[in-house]
Amino acid sequence: MLPMWGTTPPLRSPILMAAFDGWNDAGEAASVALRHLCTVWGADLVGTVNPQDYYDFQVNRPRVQLVDGRREIIWPETRILVARNTSFDRDVVFVDGIEPSIRWVNYVTDLLNVATGYDVKTILTLGAHLAEVPHTRPLPVNVTSDDAALRDRFGAEVSQYVGPTGIVGVLASLADTVGIGTLSAWVSVPHYAGGPPSPKAALSLITTIEDLFEVPIPRLELEEEARAWELTVDEMAEAEEEVAEYVSSLEEAADAAELPEASGDALAREFERYLRGRQEG
Repeated sequence: MLPMWGTTPPLRSPILMAAFDGWNDAGEAASVALRHLCTVWGADLVGTVNPQDYYDFQVNRPRVQLVDGRREIIWPETRILVARNTSFDRDVVFVDGIEPSIRWVNYVTDLLNVATGYDVKTILTLGAHLAEVPHTRPLPVNVTSDDAALRDRFGAEVSQYVGPTGIVGVLASLADTVGIGTLSAWVSVPHYAGGPPSPKAALSLITTIEDLFEVPIPRLELEEEARAWELTVDEMAEAEEEVAEYVSSLEEAADAAELPEASGDALAREFERYLRGRQEG
């Protein structure tokens, strides 16, 4: 079932945000970030994409759970949600899914039909990948776009990546053919601590979305979870001398790379975020 957008009032300058479990989502950081936004902005479920058309159930198996004492089958699915009570002057359509097993072009076409039905002009995809970064430093987020206008507006870069792609890459490519510009934000997750969950990486994505759209986003328990995650990884690293030495070398490299950023735009962004937080409170 797809959303019946004709039965609801038009959305305000809507943007579509998408994240997908699987190859695109190290540490489940992108999915956690997207679901956090759905929670804080009170997104409502408006439809799903039929799982029978796109998933190999031997790869993404349905699950049995008890609901009010009865056993129910929960099928893997892609959910479409809409948030009208956001922190800024536009509404958000969310795509919360699992990377499909088959018929990727048809799957993306379904999603783009949703986007065009809601008159979406911009898509932001969220992703996470394993990288050689230290867990003790802010986890970097790379924002890219093939759309020159979006690069100018949001300060994004041209992606230099070549190699295997996931469903977010296909979504971005096909969105261009229907006149929808796409931004992509990917966070780096420490490869030695890449198992889910990775709340610090999710928090980095939330911070990036704040900066891109200049909106305050409540953190709820995410900051506390990120601190607890970092302490847990600290203990793991300290227990093994080789890992501790490796983390130390990553810290030195990260600190050296960040030196040029310790002024100007970076400080301005931090000050703006501080002011937004005071206004929210």
